[in-house]
Amino acid sequence: MTIELVRDTDLDELRARCDLALAGYLDRQDADWPDGAPRGVFDTLRRFVLAGGKRLRPLFCYWGWRGAGEPDRPEIVSAAAALELFHAFALIHDDIMDGSDQRRGEPSVHQLFADLHTRLSWRGDPGAYGRSAALLCGDLCAAWADQMFHESGLPAERIHDGYAVYCAMRTEVIAGQYLDLVSGVGDGSVASALTVIRMKAARYTVTRPLQIGAGLAGAGPELLDAYAAFGDPLGDAFQLRDDVLGVFGDPAVTGKSVLDDLREGKPTVMMALARDSADRAQAARLRVLFGNPQLDAEGAAELRTIIVETGALDRIEQMIKVYGDAALAALADAPVAAEARAALAALAHSVVDRQR
Repeated sequence: MTIELVRDTDLDELRARCDLALAGYLDRQDADWPDGAPRGVFDTLRRFVLAGGKRLRPLFCYWGWRGAGEPDRPEIVSAAAALELFHAFALIHDDIMDGSDQRRGEPSVHQLFADLHTRLSWRGDPGAYGRSAALLCGDLCAAWADQMFHESGLPAERIHDGYAVYCAMRTEVIAGQYLDLVSGVGDGSVASALTVIRMKAARYTVTRPLQIGAGLAGAGPELLDAYAAFGDPLGDAFQLRDDVLGVFGDPAVTGKSVLDDLREGKPTVMMALARDSADRAQAARLRVLFGNPQLDAEGAAELRTIIVETGALDRIEQMIKVYGDAALAALADAPVAAEARAALAALAHSVVDRQR
């Protein structure tokens, strides 16, 4: 079955509506900002939340609602946009844990506060100050996400149903983040990396937002299961593509250094495959270079060569294709309206075939 796609401009319009909803919510928080509290926290968060991003989670949430047969209305846009505030929380904390100094082509939040500490010649360690300030910023984004979701204007019983899935997503993300920590000091196997992908990124990016939208629409288990059949493999493909871009992407496009994941020793499926297929000489170089915080551009280039020569990159690309095809096959059978099917197919292609 061939699924006709919606236009990119239609998805861009929805992204713009989500941004307007976020800006409106943040403007209301601005008016209620506590007297005497430093403005830097609020201003930093406003810029971070509104400065770019693919808005995938709000888009999947919105079309999860529309796929349940509900019409377009501003309240669902507001509820969906709240997921972007939760995403901001996850990104801020993830950058702290990964030691990433750049996000979307700009300094990460903890780096912004560390730079502020340095410029003003404050006492103590700029890095520790930056991490502590960013932790608070991330916590505030999580609290704001909850508030925006509940104040979206949808009926209370619908909010209750959608919030049940929201809570499951929140738990999965944090558990997945912990698993990521464990896998970083554990066996580094393909199986453990795939488990982290599913819990930390795949369901959080696609499946749970779809199901939140369905829950807000009052949908039953049949649609929730159909969204999982579509969303789980698509989310896996999304994260595998993200891992490829983290090493082989163009920083001018991705907004993130191609050194971060390699310096961190991020336990991705791609690196696990490279390690499994490496010969003795390649394995020795992997042990020296991968996870070395002093890794330079030359060392990163050598790692990329090893990844290619072991066949790991080709295998990841094949996995992405298999997962993407599985998602589209599930979507073709899903009990959703034609317009929603077209939009979700377009989103699926944008997730798999992207450069950022």
